[in-house]
Amino acid sequence: MQVSVVILNWNGKNYLQQFLPILLEKTRLSYVEIVVADNGSTDGSLQLLKEQFPMVRIILFDKNYGFAEGYNKALSQIKSDYYVLLNSDVEVTDNWLLPLVDYMEKHPQTAACQPKILSYFNRTHFEYAGAAGGFIDYLGFAFCRGRIFGEVEEDKGQYDDPINVFWTSGACMMVRAGLFHKMGGFDADFFAHMEEIDLCWRFNSRGYQLTCVPESMVYHIGGGTLQSEHPFKTYLNFRNNLLMLYKNLPKKQLKSVFFKRAILDYLAVFQFLASAKPKNARSILKARSDFRKMKPNFLDKRKENILFSTATSFPMIYPRSIVVDYYLRKKKKFTTLKFDQKPN
Repeated sequence: MQVSVVILNWNGKNYLQQFLPILLEKTRLSYVEIVVADNGSTDGSLQLLKEQFPMVRIILFDKNYGFAEGYNKALSQIKSDYYVLLNSDVEVTDNWLLPLVDYMEKHPQTAACQPKILSYFNRTHFEYAGAAGGFIDYLGFAFCRGRIFGEVEEDKGQYDDPINVFWTSGACMMVRAGLFHKMGGFDADFFAHMEEIDLCWRFNSRGYQLTCVPESMVYHIGGGTLQSEHPFKTYLNFRNNLLMLYKNLPKKQLKSVFFKRAILDYLAVFQFLASAKPKNARSILKARSDFRKMKPNFLDKRKENILFSTATSFPMIYPRSIVVDYYLRKKKKFTTLKFDQKPN
């Protein structure tokens, strides 16, 4: 068995200097290699790796290909049984990897898994991007066990059971190498954001499972490249979310979902305007416009996904609107959604 822990780096020299020594110290296993794939960094990352971390394998790219295509290109050059996609701003803990490996070895129907992800700066609380496992509602809005929109819960052990989820976080995701390539990897047209949820949807549609294994734990800084309300991040999240829905939704749901999404998206535009964030409002309008332009090029992807889907239903998709439940019904915690899943 071979496991490759792969960090996709873009101008993350400071993170590499801070977290790579911890990763090397806490991942001393004979069957594990550490790889850094560099997306055309200009901050001295390469020099740092060569001088201070000669034991780390380096893959170099000539430019920034983004998260999706960057990982696709890197993983195509790595022969391994499992990939662990790890953000450069993640601090691993003692025994972080073994529970993930053990779970994957014992559960062949699990395509990917993630650890419990806590906040680096507020270490008693979950981290926004992944927490204790990801879900979406039927309109495509993502949330986590331990985080719904901006409400991040304190970790009191309430989500320490392994659980099947709809998506696993790209901040730290262990995935079967063969299945990653069989699914075509990440959608490069996404560039960044939502690509792991799109990949996990394809796993779900083919009958595979995604799991959070909380026995493994890491700390994530988050927002290392773009802050949470950066206009470009807003743009990518809204555009890619619409592309993901178009690619994966069954035909009978498509018209209804996109009608309701339009209403909620324009409400979000007004909310940003009311909050004196006009750039974010414009980002949503541009995202919807660009989605319409890109939609024809996604028709073949949609046909392929529907053709190879073996699932008749998706029990991991929340059947209500998480937006309505959160803002109107004041349901701020995962446990209040009556949507808890049973441990494996």
